[in-house]
Amino acid sequence: MLEGLDPEQREVATALHGPVCVLAGAGTGKTRAITHRIAYGVRAGILPPASVLAVTFTNRAAGEMRGRLRLLGAGGVQARTFHSAALRQLQYFWPKAVGGELPRLLERKIQLVAESAARCRVRLDRNELRDVTGEIEWAKVTQTVPADYPAAVAKSHRDAPRDTAEISQLYGAYEQLKRDRSVIDFEDVLLLTVGVLQDRHDIADQVRRQYQHFVVDEYQDVSPLQQRLLELWLGDRDSLCVVGDASQTIYSFTGATPDHLLNFRTRHPDATVVKLVRDYRSTPQVVHLANGLLDQARGRAAEHRLELISQRDPGPEPVYSEYADEPAEAEGTARRIRELIEAGVPAGEIAVLYRVNAQSEVYEQALADAGVPYQLRGAERFFERQEVREAGVALRGAARAGSNDSLLDDAEDLPAQVRAVLSAKGWTAEPPAGSGAVRDRWESLAALVRLAEDFARARPEASLADLVAELDERAAAQHAPTVQGVTLASLHSAKGLEWDAVFLVGLTEGMMPITYAKTDEQVEEERRLMYVGVTRARLHLSLSWALSRSPGGRASRRPTRFMNGLRPGSTAFGARSAGGAGGVERGSGGRRRRRGPVLCRVCGKTLTDAGEMKLMRCEDCPSDMDEALYERLREWRSDQARELGQPAYCVFTDKTLMAIAEATPGSEGELAAISGVGGRKLERFGADVLAICAGQDVGGGDGEG
Repeated sequence: MLEGLDPEQREVATALHGPVCVLAGAGTGKTRAITHRIAYGVRAGILPPASVLAVTFTNRAAGEMRGRLRLLGAGGVQARTFHSAALRQLQYFWPKAVGGELPRLLERKIQLVAESAARCRVRLDRNELRDVTGEIEWAKVTQTVPADYPAAVAKSHRDAPRDTAEISQLYGAYEQLKRDRSVIDFEDVLLLTVGVLQDRHDIADQVRRQYQHFVVDEYQDVSPLQQRLLELWLGDRDSLCVVGDASQTIYSFTGATPDHLLNFRTRHPDATVVKLVRDYRSTPQVVHLANGLLDQARGRAAEHRLELISQRDPGPEPVYSEYADEPAEAEGTARRIRELIEAGVPAGEIAVLYRVNAQSEVYEQALADAGVPYQLRGAERFFERQEVREAGVALRGAARAGSNDSLLDDAEDLPAQVRAVLSAKGWTAEPPAGSGAVRDRWESLAALVRLAEDFARARPEASLADLVAELDERAAAQHAPTVQGVTLASLHSAKGLEWDAVFLVGLTEGMMPITYAKTDEQVEEERRLMYVGVTRARLHLSLSWALSRSPGGRASRRPTRFMNGLRPGSTAFGARSAGGAGGVERGSGGRRRRRGPVLCRVCGKTLTDAGEMKLMRCEDCPSDMDEALYERLREWRSDQARELGQPAYCVFTDKTLMAIAEATPGSEGELAAISGVGGRKLERFGADVLAICAGQDVGGGDGEG
């Protein structure tokens, strides 16, 4: 049982008495250590198989543990999820504790939440239902009753998807409806088991006689409710072994907290604590980056971080790639994946990991174009998502109706038409606050808007019907049967998995950390999420970001602050600024001039609207724009856009042209001072614009201007 274990794993395996806390870093063989501990205890006669209960969080992890224990000769040990173990006990003891049969278990609670909303006369769409359901689940695992929900949300700094008083009302109506129907949900399984064990000491004693030794995997993910159940199972005994890593706490939005792991020594002063830091999964190069990520972490979990030591031979350095735009990033990623496959890396040993599922579409397309098989994990294919299918139906209807569709009355071009149609489906120019299903829906619709913009840029004369045909072709191509190929997955769904090659994509501020991570604690969880992504890689690791969303767009994005001091050419960001914002890297090494408030040049009012700031005046303040100059600039812009094969706004927006026509710049310096005229555009179009402002003629779309 002890052969092949390293010294720390052997210490875990032989620590069979009293409380044991195993702090296990990513890839350090924690499952091996705890299964060998159980099997060694069984073989030594210290742990009778039927007296051991090993609990974890997923059926997959429990199944893997059972398989390993069988191979080690400890097949009689129970390895289950918290819910599975509690449900078995509840089914067995319910007739004795309450009488009759256990109420029917509700497989999906969303329908009951919908009925509760109807009773409360609150209208919720499908995505809002998912968000409210998630809030009810969070409240229950944190042992929060409906009346206390608003206060609990405020205390936890949680972003509620709706008014907290309204959710409290819906939560209360949902609980009442369950009682009326005599059904229970999955959270009730834990709550009722806790209730039975608390109220019936005879039943609690019977459970404790059955299970005398406990092992808890992924202990950093336990909720307050799961911790309470564990305490009731234990009673006044201390035969408990917990395993976890505070640096891999990424599910706090579901109620998970690393506090129980971090406080273990406080609750059990005589506990044996073993740290597993020998990383058998990743090369020294990958481990060095993972350690570097946590070196910059803050907060309580960071104080307990583990410094991993790779046990593998050296491998290639992580690759950092900057792209001009998202399609280029996806194409570059697909190209590198193709090269790895041709070099002998199996497609099934490669993963592309992103922050939100809506990012998958551009990678699905790029891999399909490159002829690389892929499979999605933890999400529907992009074109199979409900909101995407609904959007397709709406766009198809608008394309058939044409000018008869009132939604398209004010839409000048294809992207505007798409935005108009999808606005009726929930798309808005600004994303909704917070996370959840509403945000996921918006991200999917926003991806369709971006797709339309890119399509119109590539085919300026395309109609809405052409776009619908393009969407149908893409959907058909991606409905092929799932094959063993490259894994596309969100960072959350990649937890517990590993691949030879991992591509972390979309690593920009606003996506990593995600824009709705406001507090220091939320930002640190985002850092841990990236750490989980990095530590999925065994050999090849690629990190990439795009400076703009679409081709020709403004290169305004910044790489994630988490890579500061780690990626070549960057420096560590020491003092953290207000709001948790990271440093800004400049290729020239110069510092960005801090701007003061922008004032209207007519009335002196402080401007906050981007369009007004571009004009340097309020929208309703008198304009001294040269109308004739503005029209000449518009004609010139149309010629340039036609020549470049891009929408007109990619040359200059209307607001920028208005600002130019108002300022009538006479030099490059005066032109550069106008918002919207960056260095690239000044170099590319400056001579033409200054000539037009001077009243000179310039060439048309033939490039001779």
